[in-house]
Amino acid sequence: MSEQPPPDKTPGHTGHPGELIAVDEDMWMDVIHKMDEVYSDLLQYEVALEEKNAKLEESQQFILSVLTSMSDIMVVCDRNGRIEDVNRSLVDFCGRDAGELRGRPIHDLFAEDVPHDRARELLGSFGQQAVHDCELPLRAADGSAVPVSLNCTPRFSAVGKSLGMVITGRPVGELRKAYHALRQAHEDLKRTQQQLLHSEKMASLGRLVAGVAHELNNPISFVLGNVHALKRYAERLERYLAAVHAGEPPAALAELRAELRIDRIVADLPPLIEGTIEGAERTRDIVDGLKRFSAIDRDENRPFDLRDVVERAVRWVCKAARDNFRVDVDLPDELPLTGSSGQMQQVVMNLVQNACDATAGRADPRLDIRAERSDGRVRVLFHDNGPGLAAEILDRIFDPFFTTKPVGMGTGLGLAISYGIVERHGGRLSAANHPDGGALFTVELPLAGT
Repeated sequence: MSEQPPPDKTPGHTGHPGELIAVDEDMWMDVIHKMDEVYSDLLQYEVALEEKNAKLEESQQFILSVLTSMSDIMVVCDRNGRIEDVNRSLVDFCGRDAGELRGRPIHDLFAEDVPHDRARELLGSFGQQAVHDCELPLRAADGSAVPVSLNCTPRFSAVGKSLGMVITGRPVGELRKAYHALRQAHEDLKRTQQQLLHSEKMASLGRLVAGVAHELNNPISFVLGNVHALKRYAERLERYLAAVHAGEPPAALAELRAELRIDRIVADLPPLIEGTIEGAERTRDIVDGLKRFSAIDRDENRPFDLRDVVERAVRWVCKAARDNFRVDVDLPDELPLTGSSGQMQQVVMNLVQNACDATAGRADPRLDIRAERSDGRVRVLFHDNGPGLAAEILDRIFDPFFTTKPVGMGTGLGLAISYGIVERHGGRLSAANHPDGGALFTVELPLAGT
């Protein structure tokens, strides 16, 4: 008997359409697994596509909301100057529907009295160059010609091909109103700043009025005493001159001269007059300092000596301060500056007064003021022996209306105004804690002629 060949294990067909033979279970599982992978990939692609569509719709809604919310008019043109799209502001401005405007030349928006060649010249070649602040009259909804300030910006495709231009604009009347309002607000701000500066000066002067009065009292009392002495001397001289004019004999005149001490009067007159002049000049200097200090002289730009300003400010504060408050001043002979001596005196007085207040709880309150000169600048250091500055207030100490003093004791404007004054003089005011304890304020200013 002849051997039969082994059965063929390769897949085949039974003769019936679509029916496979010799397909084992593992092969079917592989097919099912592949189908699952393909289905999973399709689901992921569908989810990603939906997310992209959602983002695209969100972007379109965002762009639409921005275009709708724009108060400025906007026109999108192609390379030939034909309108592709407009925003709602332009529709409201010209009173024409967006569908009606699409496809029309941009020049149809202009008033009839603007030649097309002039408009093309001002707007430039569409899509080629930007144009800024181009003022042209556009036809408004009521038929009037309204001047509009236009800005034209080219737009390009992703590969850099010119697509046309985006034109935005605003009626010039609105711009002028906005500019006027901004200018008025700026003037009000400057006026308010000057009023605050003047108010803080008056508040400082009010706190120091006792010291200023004492400062004035000394030379005025000196002048008053000398004037009384001169009055008595004048009466004696008048009696002696009357006797001389009456023709009294020499013996009687000599006796009267000795009785009235005419020789002593003559010897005392020069120092009395010089002392009176010195006292009057001292009074004049104090009053002049008060005038410079209290005046609103923000724009004053004159040469002055910072040493004199510091010494005068220290003297005024110390006259009104406690008897045991001591200020040691170590400054060069001359510190020439240019600016407002009155404003700079306000800065120094504020720093000295703050040191006096900060050291109120010390048995030996002290403030050391010294200066360092280098590279055409001067640094004046104010170091007190108070408790110093808390870390949490160092960043706020120059903020307006910030104060650590009790209510009614401080306005919170002194350091803020001082900071602005020093800054306007080309300098810098800083605050820190000294390594040896106490607060350290540093005023750095450029010297005159540097």
